[in-house]
Amino acid sequence: MAFYSSSSGVSTTMATEKDLANDIVINNPAEDSVSDIAFSPQQDFLFSVSSWDNKVRIWDVQGGVAQGRAQYDHQAPALCTRWSNDGAKVVSGGCDNSIQLFDVQTGQSSQLGTHAAPVRSLSFLQFGQANAEVLVTGSWDKTLKYWDTRQPQPISTLMMPERVYTLDSKQRLLVVGTAERHIAIIDLGNPTSIFKTTQSPLKWQTRVVACYNEGDGYAIGSIEGRCAIRYVDDEQQRKSGFSFKCHRQTGSNRAPGTQGQSLVYSVNSITFHPIYGTFVTAGGDGSFHFWDKNQRHRLRGFPSLQASIPVCNFNRQGTVLAYALSYDWGQGYMGNRPDYPNVIRLHPTTDDEIKGKKKR
Repeated sequence: MAFYSSSSGVSTTMATEKDLANDIVINNPAEDSVSDIAFSPQQDFLFSVSSWDNKVRIWDVQGGVAQGRAQYDHQAPALCTRWSNDGAKVVSGGCDNSIQLFDVQTGQSSQLGTHAAPVRSLSFLQFGQANAEVLVTGSWDKTLKYWDTRQPQPISTLMMPERVYTLDSKQRLLVVGTAERHIAIIDLGNPTSIFKTTQSPLKWQTRVVACYNEGDGYAIGSIEGRCAIRYVDDEQQRKSGFSFKCHRQTGSNRAPGTQGQSLVYSVNSITFHPIYGTFVTAGGDGSFHFWDKNQRHRLRGFPSLQASIPVCNFNRQGTVLAYALSYDWGQGYMGNRPDYPNVIRLHPTTDDEIKGKKKR
């Protein structure tokens, strides 16, 4: 199933470089590739960045100028970062197998716990009768661990079908994407068991999963430039589930010297708008696109910025999209040239770009 270019059937959805002219650019946000970006749930312009130089940095943007607020270290590349709901703590995981906890007030970092292999993905959840905040971490050791950040031992450990590559949560839904294209669905009403395991409908390796704001389904992005729209309920999936191609260069938008070929890029990042429920994909082709899954069409596509985008994320109101132009390791260490761009850009969003349109 393909997305339509616009609700009228006429392609009016492509932006130009001029539409990116107001982006705030942070040059050299890290000394190596950016792996993750997460905004504070309490402030619009405060965010953390994990990177392959073993560091997590906290940036603050005031009056259009970015300032480094703090940084702390892992012993190996840092792969993921998130904020607690009160904005008081930043957590991160990395290739040193550790989960680090940073207190924003005191500026102190400490090790919360470890896995037996790199920690690839994490998220703060709220569940249980007291709606307590719990951290979930996913690792290449094929486990999920739940943590109370005041305790050094995990509350619970849950075996996964394979190495954890990505996870996301909304409402009572937690979705985990692993190696070998397994998708594990967990109902946070019963977080210590897997509710359902399914296979990604996409043929190649899963890069990212992202849950809908309603908590009734999730999107999957893969290395073959495809995105799948999925629902937990089987009946709803049959009615509303579909897949579509994206982050491919064909025809007039091909790179020079590649005429006659269709170039396929990885979908590296998917994130849902916190207010409108539309979503953005970003990929190895260096572009990002806003989509409306309910109307099945692209709201706005942006031109390639000639460097891969490994991650993007909205701030708490969805008024800013942060995205990194940085090496995504899609071609292994051979592709990581010293002159490869490494910047973070903050794109002020407009309703025209991200608000779903009613079908005419």
